[in-house]
Amino acid sequence: MSRARRGRLPVVDATTPPVLVLAGPVTRTEVAGLCEEVRALLAAGGAGLVVCDVGGLGPPGLGVVDLLARLEVAARRAGGRIRLRDPDPALPALLDLVGLRFELEGQPEQREPALGVEEAVEPGDPAL
Repeated sequence: MSRARRGRLPVVDATTPPVLVLAGPVTRTEVAGLCEEVRALLAAGGAGLVVCDVGGLGPPGLGVVDLLARLEVAARRAGGRIRLRDPDPALPALLDLVGLRFELEGQPEQREPALGVEEAVEPGDPAL
């Protein structure tokens, strides 16, 4: 987390993941540089995670899917992963269609139950 002090830079602890802002369209020659940047961010930070702000990539297409898949592979090879921030509403559906799963910022992780969800109990159910 970061905390701002008066007249000073914010204090950032090791659990705050670095952010890579992606602005599109990204050319094929730029992909290798972005993969290297993800590896460098993972090596420099202690969070094991890089947040990719994909809000500036424009409408999703197969080029965006290819870019994100390559960034994820680079992150996994470096011992980390990426999380997507501000995706176009159609991007998660497109990624799901091609069989790719990405963690989206602001959504609970797969293994965590959503906050505020309670299990309903039917009258007559035995107590556990």
